[in-house]
Amino acid sequence: MKQKSVNWVEKYRPQTLSQVVGHPTAIEELRSWALSWLDDDNIPKDRAIIIYGNAGTGKTTSAFAIANDMEWELIELNASDQRTAKIIEKIAGSASQMEALGGGKRLIVLDEADNIHGNADRGGEKAIIGLIKKTRQPIILIANELYDMSYGLRSSCRPIQFRSVTKSSIISTLKKIAKSEGVTCENGVLEKIATNADGDLRGAINDLEALSLGGSIIMLKDVVTNERDSKEGIFQVLGKIFKGTNAKDAHEATYDLDENPDDLIQWIDENLPDEYTKPEDLVRAYNYLSRASLFLGRVQRRRNYNMWRYASLLMTSGIVVAKAQKYMGYVKSRTPSIRKRLSDTKSKRKIRDSLAKKIGSHCHTSVAFTRMNLFPFFKSLVRNKKYALNVVALLELDLEEIAFIMDSRSDTKEIQKIYEEAQAIIKKETDYEVEMFGGFGKGRIKEKVEIKEKVEIKEKVDIKEKIETKEKVKKKGTGKVNKEENIKESAQRSLFDY
Repeated sequence: MKQKSVNWVEKYRPQTLSQVVGHPTAIEELRSWALSWLDDDNIPKDRAIIIYGNAGTGKTTSAFAIANDMEWELIELNASDQRTAKIIEKIAGSASQMEALGGGKRLIVLDEADNIHGNADRGGEKAIIGLIKKTRQPIILIANELYDMSYGLRSSCRPIQFRSVTKSSIISTLKKIAKSEGVTCENGVLEKIATNADGDLRGAINDLEALSLGGSIIMLKDVVTNERDSKEGIFQVLGKIFKGTNAKDAHEATYDLDENPDDLIQWIDENLPDEYTKPEDLVRAYNYLSRASLFLGRVQRRRNYNMWRYASLLMTSGIVVAKAQKYMGYVKSRTPSIRKRLSDTKSKRKIRDSLAKKIGSHCHTSVAFTRMNLFPFFKSLVRNKKYALNVVALLELDLEEIAFIMDSRSDTKEIQKIYEEAQAIIKKETDYEVEMFGGFGKGRIKEKVEIKEKVEIKEKVDIKEKIETKEKVKKKGTGKVNKEENIKESAQRSLFDY
């Protein structure tokens, strides 16, 4: 049987940290953290770390490599696994407290930690934070975007950033692979592949492998046809806007930017006061920025996206011409604070929307109407001990939803007590439901009885309406016959009288 071929990314994946290229500072920081776990009597201050950076920079590879270097048993949970609180506690929770069979450490790796969301991951984030606080084993979280994670999760870990791999490091790696695979490349081929990769080493290796499928000799013209779309980063665009003098170049730089005008204006607004130090320049710049904001508002109201072009022109070329002189010197660009606020409140907003869906479904109202008008009413119900248990049981609220609707004014023990007693009510009703209805359907007994009563009432009304309709038709027909007879009698009487 022919052995299945392994792709080059897996075939040449580094097995030790010394083989990982492009991140000397981050690798040294990672190695130092791993060594802090050698003392079995003292658990290090940083029990978990977050390795974050762009795709293809070697984050997961480095986590596996440190496990090999330290001879640690590896336990991985990725996005394809169901990462609920129960699963995390079952798999990672027990592993975090017990040593490996050989007496060594267990490394717990949670990949794509910035993508924990939705009902499938309900409670998973909270479980991870709890796991980090009590773990006796090293934990590594891997993410592309650090600020897509909640503040609570970020603050529980030590962040280590993996920046894009340099072009020279990519070329060096590609040369070794090409030589090992017997692939001959024309001058400039590897440089072109490395340029197109834009810091993504994994993407560059995949490109080289794809080009080699056409033969063992790769020509420069072949790379052009496989060129990857390379988009200019937000920081380069901001540099052309704030530091440049050509208004047209600044505007054209946004053509390939992976940001829409609504996002770009937030970046400019956040960094404008740091870049422009003269008040008169700031006044002119904010005048253009405010006019751009007006056009963005019209886009939202009228759904006319052609107005984006005017907003984009005002917030780029307008900002360039607003300054009287060119500003020099390096100023570190900041991420829009609104993104940080949204990231910090992401989990809270998910709980809010989940609660609004449950209440809205029960009251037959929209999520927006529920949040605006019904939340205050249900909050007062839950705070009242007389109604709290029945409301929580009826809506099947979880611990986080109970805490949210009570505004976290009650302590954890009280919330836990309400939750457990409500669960007991739900179980009791479910058992009775199974006994009476054989488990048919899912819902409350009260709702089934009401539906049954409504059906019976409707049937009675329908029967009554049919009887009344029949009698009306009969009476109508009788009346017509009597009327005709009366006309005949009247006519005969008239003739006789005549």
